[in-house]
Amino acid sequence: MFKGKVVLVCANIHNHYIREDNIHTMKNIALIGAGRSASSLIQYLIQNAVEKDLHVIIADREIGHLADIVGDSDRVEQIVFDVFNDAGRKDLIQNSDIVISMLPATLHTVVAKDCITFKKDMITASYISKEMKELDQQAKDAGIMLLNEMGVDPGIDHMSAMRVIDELREKGAEFLQFESFTGGLVAPESDNNPWGYKFTWNPRNVVLAGQGGAVKFIQEGRYKFIPYHMLFRRTEKMEVKGYGSFEGYANRDSLGYRSLYGLENIPTMYRGTLRRPGFSRSWDIFVKLGLTDDSYVLEDSEDLTHRTFLNKFLAYSEKDSVELKLMHYLKIDQDSDIMGKLEWLGMFSDEKVSLKNATPAQVLQSILEKKWSLDPSDKDMIVMVHMFGYSLNGKRELITSSMVSIGDDQTFTAMAKTVGLPVGIGALKILDRSIHKPGVHLPVTKDIYLPILNELENYDISFKEEKGEYIGYSV
Repeated sequence: MFKGKVVLVCANIHNHYIREDNIHTMKNIALIGAGRSASSLIQYLIQNAVEKDLHVIIADREIGHLADIVGDSDRVEQIVFDVFNDAGRKDLIQNSDIVISMLPATLHTVVAKDCITFKKDMITASYISKEMKELDQQAKDAGIMLLNEMGVDPGIDHMSAMRVIDELREKGAEFLQFESFTGGLVAPESDNNPWGYKFTWNPRNVVLAGQGGAVKFIQEGRYKFIPYHMLFRRTEKMEVKGYGSFEGYANRDSLGYRSLYGLENIPTMYRGTLRRPGFSRSWDIFVKLGLTDDSYVLEDSEDLTHRTFLNKFLAYSEKDSVELKLMHYLKIDQDSDIMGKLEWLGMFSDEKVSLKNATPAQVLQSILEKKWSLDPSDKDMIVMVHMFGYSLNGKRELITSSMVSIGDDQTFTAMAKTVGLPVGIGALKILDRSIHKPGVHLPVTKDIYLPILNELENYDISFKEEKGEYIGYSV
């Protein structure tokens, strides 16, 4: 903090410290959107506010939930904010030094266009969109940086992968395989159900996972495709030391990452999502029945019970029970783990759904949320695993790089830490110009990813590497 006489002058939301011997401008950070993933980001900015001389403006539709996170910090201003209010949005951005957008991905370009107009840098945690890419030249002309995909996945996955890829490339390695998996899971100490899973992120995204596009990757130089109805039957098994076994199912499109990572000629490229063993085979029951379909409405959804909802997707029988019809239709053994998991979820119960005009996916989500929601004392976990197969000096080798982050509680979750911290670190490095490249960017170059990964290690977000022999691809 400055010593001596200080006069605070407010022009809209822009605060200036005016000293008798010089003029100093406080750096204003506008954080637009403050949902569950913003807790660790806000904490990080507050922890650095005095040293970096920051004023943080948190702009969200609701701010009541932020009281415990913000505390009594005099470096934070909270405002109720509507991103569609053009005048308010423009005023906020014009009077900021950098904008952090934690809005839904579809709204980032609305903010980005104002950032270009007022020549303000911007950072997001979301996948880069076609519309965002099209702003590249305008951002360059304005001399500002629009840095995207700075969360966990996308974000830390890019940065950690590129660090190893660049190190191997500099040694002259020929890449044979790259596999990458990330999972938002429940921490081992909170894992108390047969599915080994609870919702740690948007439940809707979990229910709809794998839909909406071709699942494709390349294996040993051959393009491979997995239709949605088979996605959860084709999984890869792996171990993470100290955390046990996992299985991974394929993400929608792994092929685009070849050019992004400079691996255009790599024979095998595969990206996936992690779950505990047995999850995917059981989830496949919902897919096969059509319970994850979000394309039509069940007219009587408000009158359904869990049992009658399930029965809607089974053949009519005057005598057979729902359980018997399900086992016969999908060839499930009565004493199988799958039946046990469905029973535990309450799929055969007479509990009411009570959702009007809901799609099958919405009904299923409602049922799952009753059993898969985190308890107040539960902790979540982020697991990330990369596998790099390569040839170097006549040897075929494999590097397995893994990261595990455990949440502190229901506020400072592992998801919030791994999404929010790289965003916050990146924002401050853009502010002090240790990172600054005009245009639209992702964190795939050493000047961006290296300082951020180095600082993340201070928060126990780090990767452990194991080296072994490369024996080929298993999926």
